[in-house]
Amino acid sequence: MSDKRFDLAVVGAGLNGSLLALAAGEARLETALIDRVPLKSLTEAAFDGRTTAIAYTSQRLFKAIGVWDELADKAEPILDIRISDAGHDGRASPLFVHFDHREAAEDEHQDGHEAPPMGWIIENRFLRAALLRRLQACPAVELVAPDEALDTERRPDKVNIKLKSGRTLAARLVASAEGRFGTMREDAGIGARAWSYHQIAIVLVARHERPHRGVAQEKFLPGGPFAILPMTDSESGEHRSSIVWTEKADIAKRILELDPPRFQAEFARRFGDYLGHVEATGPRWSFPLGLVHAERYVDERMVLVGDAAHGIHPIAGQGYNLGVRDIAALIETLVDAKRLGLDIGSADTLERYARWRRADNLTMVAATDLLNRLFSNDIKPLRLARDIGLAAVHRVPPLRRFFVRHAMGMVGDLPKLIRGERP
Repeated sequence: MSDKRFDLAVVGAGLNGSLLALAAGEARLETALIDRVPLKSLTEAAFDGRTTAIAYTSQRLFKAIGVWDELADKAEPILDIRISDAGHDGRASPLFVHFDHREAAEDEHQDGHEAPPMGWIIENRFLRAALLRRLQACPAVELVAPDEALDTERRPDKVNIKLKSGRTLAARLVASAEGRFGTMREDAGIGARAWSYHQIAIVLVARHERPHRGVAQEKFLPGGPFAILPMTDSESGEHRSSIVWTEKADIAKRILELDPPRFQAEFARRFGDYLGHVEATGPRWSFPLGLVHAERYVDERMVLVGDAAHGIHPIAGQGYNLGVRDIAALIETLVDAKRLGLDIGSADTLERYARWRRADNLTMVAATDLLNRLFSNDIKPLRLARDIGLAAVHRVPPLRRFFVRHAMGMVGDLPKLIRGERP
């Protein structure tokens, strides 16, 4: 039997689920976080080789809920972004667009304050560890792991979640943060538009001779984008960057099977020599790429957040930041409802969240899909048009400022947590 009724039960303790549970707990919503694996295993270095791009406004949420101070010295600021087209040899076109963080918005650095970075790059393991420590110290959050939600019974007045351990949890609302292919969305009969890009992202860490100086590079190769993201130096002082190398699936599989010298040669050719000698270090990870977008984000006493609602191409580094904005909007919606004495799991409450997030998510889903299709090819007329377009944007400061503000998450109806305020 249920021994307690929670306000919110979160299924899935990845980066989105952990952040949602912590933000809810900090807002004094009684919350259960459920995951099938021991949460400590999520912080191990070998669990996930990826880094995450934290946009400027997402960082304000992390600061508002007390996480950022622990992450600040592990996060590398993104000061500039340089985008260029490139051919099979990896050589960048002389036409490019360069975004400078100082152009972002005058209102963000008035009164003599230095302009903020556009974002930060941080290793997922550090992000998970910081969230877990804060979750363990949050009295409003109960960590239910390892355990598994076997059955979710959604009634008009509550949700009963039957766990593999034999326990049953009762909550006013359940949130699926299970990722792109979670079972709760499917069990609720929520359809999704989904397709594969027939691409694979190869993820690794590069060591290079010269410092990156906070500049992120994205080169559009015929097989897909090759992103070079600034990381903090290693403990021994080596300069490092995180690499997200997208290739057509059949080519990526062959590259991943290469022996170290041949893999290094292919990698170095694409990276270039602008940072001096470069080496691929440590293990390689790979992830198939596709798009998933749920037809709706809510159902009776259930809500989708993060990749469970929308999984996009990593071409713009905005996937996680969309989830952060989901979380900020959901928390504000639930807190407002509770403050007014309303049912936080009611259809009216959840519909406010769905309306709030739909336009932002649809815009980013469409933009990343279009960018990937436009740039992941070697059609000469398209390459010429792309180069001219990049150069045109580079020459028009208002356009550059517009794109930088979007990358920083500063556009649209921003929830309080995204503005750095408590809901």
